Amino acid sequence: MSNEHDNALGVMNFIFEAGVLKRAARTGWWFAGVKHPESIAEHSFRTALIGMMLAAMEGADPARVSMMCVLHDTQETRITDIPHIAKRYLSAAPNTAVTADQVADCPPAVADTITAAVTEYEAQESLEAIVARDADKLECLVQAVEYRHQGIDNVQRWIDSSRAALKTASAQRLADAALAGQPLAWLAPPPPQP
Repeated sequence: MSNEHDNALGVMNFIFEAGVLKRAARTGWWFAGVKHPESIAEHSFRTALIGMMLAAMEGADPARVSMMCVLHDTQETRITDIPHIAKRYLSAAPNTAVTADQVADCPPAVADTITAAVTEYEAQESLEAIVARDADKLECLVQAVEYRHQGIDNVQRWIDSSRAALKTASAQRLADAALAGQPLAWLAPPPPQP
């Protein structure tokens, strides 16, 4: 077997593993009474969209932020989505260590790209990492607002903790807009033209 074939298998194994996130639920919402919460992949997708927009608003690199957002929960294929309350009792390996194991069989260029993004996100020292974390927290707040509009009324603690964690002015403005907005307002017909 050639080394190039081995490298392709390593990349494909990571891709297959990441596919598990499409089926893995964001379990913390069960405490709020959400029977079928969104998947980790669904959360990560919208986090990446939010991150791209926040990056543009904050003068950060949108591509870098989006990449960190896509990768920020990939470790949960191995350690699951541990609810916040469980973290009082459990300790998990650092996300950087999990990522290193996940990409160990990937070609160096792929492994280095993924590892660098996860390391930057976890360090929270660059503007891009701060914006990416804000995107994660803002997506949780937005999801809580949507669940509240769907009749789940026990979501205020997620809204409050997510709002309190936001660092950038743009994320705080978007949070305020989410709290004042209507999730389905975009469906309204446009106003008549004069």
